[in-house]
Amino acid sequence: MADTKERKPEEGTPNPGAMPRGDEPKAADVAPPAPPAPPAAAEAPAAPTPKQKDKQKDKQKGKKPGEGKPAAPTEPEGPPPEPAPPPRLHEYYVQRVRPKLTQQFGLTNPHEIPKLVKIVLNVGMGDASKNPKALESAVAELGAITGQQPVVTRAKKAIANFNLREGMPVGCSVTLRAARMFEFLDRFITIAVPRMRDFRGLPTDSFDGRGNYTIGIKEQMIFPEIDYDKVEKIHGMDITLVTSAGRDDTALALLRELGMPFRGEAPVAVA
Repeated sequence: MADTKERKPEEGTPNPGAMPRGDEPKAADVAPPAPPAPPAAAEAPAAPTPKQKDKQKDKQKGKKPGEGKPAAPTEPEGPPPEPAPPPRLHEYYVQRVRPKLTQQFGLTNPHEIPKLVKIVLNVGMGDASKNPKALESAVAELGAITGQQPVVTRAKKAIANFNLREGMPVGCSVTLRAARMFEFLDRFITIAVPRMRDFRGLPTDSFDGRGNYTIGIKEQMIFPEIDYDKVEKIHGMDITLVTSAGRDDTALALLRELGMPFRGEAPVAVA
């Protein structure tokens, strides 16, 4: 039988696959081993977040980060302002006038008790188109009297006999409500009305049949807010007191209890 074990080559016999001794490669000719491959996580950079994308867009556009966004409101320094006290006439109406009107007219529903809704002041200037300075002074005076910016009224239609065209300014008006309404009425009753010339009381027949009362004033000088030296022209105005009464008798009783000095009657003193 043939010997199946591999035989070791003898020391003296040359190996056919070995390199000759004189042709061995030098260390410089041998290529260095390749560096180990980096991990897969380091190959792909991390995806930018949405905030980083916005910052990159702002830098490309030349904007600073946060520009264009509204700034946060700063809190005012010091203690908060105290609320204004309620008008004196309004407190008197709630405490005295409402119970008295309820008893006088036998009202069971509290919504039926008459009350003031608004006060409208209207100044008519027929020559406003020819004299615009007079209209400007009337607007300033009405704003000083009421404490509210007036609205310039304009013509609704053209009238050839008065040289009036549609849209031309013809006066100014103010509508007062809530606290300003009661404050103006209080100053009008206690200060302005007694300064009228030859005053003998307000007429009681100036109601319109629906509980609204209109007063005509000949000059604006009765109000203490008007400076005599700055008045360019004396003009009058119409003051309309709009109520929720719906009838003249209940509106008359309401205004009488509020202290309106009607003709032939002793005015009610407001405490």
